Amino acid sequence: MKSYNLTIEHQCPQCGAPATLEETDRLFSCNFCRVRSYLAVRDFFRYRLPDRAPEGTSLFFIPYWRFKGMVFSSGFQGIRHDFLDVSAPAVDLPAFPPSLGFRSQALKLKFVSPNTTGHFVKPQRLLDEAMEKIFRRLDLKLSAPVCHRSRIGETVSLIYAPFYTKKGLYDAVLNTPVPGALPEDVDAGALPGGRPRWRLRFLACLCPDCGWDMEGQRDSLVLHCPNCETAWQAAENGFKKIRVEHFPESREADTFLPFWRIRADVEGMRLATYADLVRAANLPKVIRSRWDAVPAYFWTPAFKIRPARFLRFTAHMTLTAPMDPTIPRIPKRNAFPVTLPVKEAAEALMPGLIFFVRPQREFLERIDAVRIRPKSYSLVYLPFGESRHEWIQKRYALVINKSTLGHAKNL
Repeated sequence: MKSYNLTIEHQCPQCGAPATLEETDRLFSCNFCRVRSYLAVRDFFRYRLPDRAPEGTSLFFIPYWRFKGMVFSSGFQGIRHDFLDVSAPAVDLPAFPPSLGFRSQALKLKFVSPNTTGHFVKPQRLLDEAMEKIFRRLDLKLSAPVCHRSRIGETVSLIYAPFYTKKGLYDAVLNTPVPGALPEDVDAGALPGGRPRWRLRFLACLCPDCGWDMEGQRDSLVLHCPNCETAWQAAENGFKKIRVEHFPESREADTFLPFWRIRADVEGMRLATYADLVRAANLPKVIRSRWDAVPAYFWTPAFKIRPARFLRFTAHMTLTAPMDPTIPRIPKRNAFPVTLPVKEAAEALMPGLIFFVRPQREFLERIDAVRIRPKSYSLVYLPFGESRHEWIQKRYALVINKSTLGHAKNL
């Protein structure tokens, strides 16, 4: 499915100059004052659609959940993977459209801020409730029951659509009447809500350890300090240092791709060591005695990629289990940006396990008793050599098509 990132009109917090952002942008660099800031939120971004209502019109805004990401549905017939880009109302008011359609992709949105005028209706429906309705429609296309479902790499936001009343309900985006009407006993201005209190935070891109300018690409979720060679991700009160490592670069290395290496407790099956992983996957390997002392790690890409490839890379790296010594700092050059947060990577552990465990059917029959609880993680960069069309990691037999990574920017 083809997907488009949302486009957002914005102003530089330092000089007020206009700017246009994509929803994946986190590192903002003003073309006028050259100030660099990192966009951070506590939960998710909130946007509003533009309106064409007559001047002086009292607007009210209806919230819609917008979900974009990978969905893995595991059943006895295998694992189905879908990429969804959908919207659903966050309120139970049937008079309003059931989705935003293509408006969010076709129009330039704006961030919701305390300065935005209008009545913002409070969401009544949680994201999980809205997604369950979407999944029920999806299940109609499946030939077997779903034993487990995971949402991975999701981009979640609230998009507010503007309306007003004037002898009926009007869509303020098009400035046209909405078919149907609000119930007579419903006063739009009396719906739970009010003025928005949400604020977008701008973090100075300075290393908390040494004060150096941190580096990253527009969509980077992890910033690098080239001075003290550390890595940082946004947290509630600023930046948080994360554990980072890289494998020594080989002579043919041209770039470093990031992977999350996650240590987890698994309840309901024995999966504490690499030997346990080999047994669970029924690999054609002679288990060495020392593998019983090697902890089991789950590996996932730390970058977005198509769902089928994401599962294959997760299974391949987890079962390969690189054990070579690493260097405890960021690579000095050509590091590919981290675009998948570790929280989303943790959601991928169960579908990754389902993908490689054997026999799969027996595992699915008892999957309700299996729990995976992440304990610790680190960001690990692997060196890749370059060919005309691919990035190649010879030692661990990984090949990634360049165009695949390019297309992944829309995921």
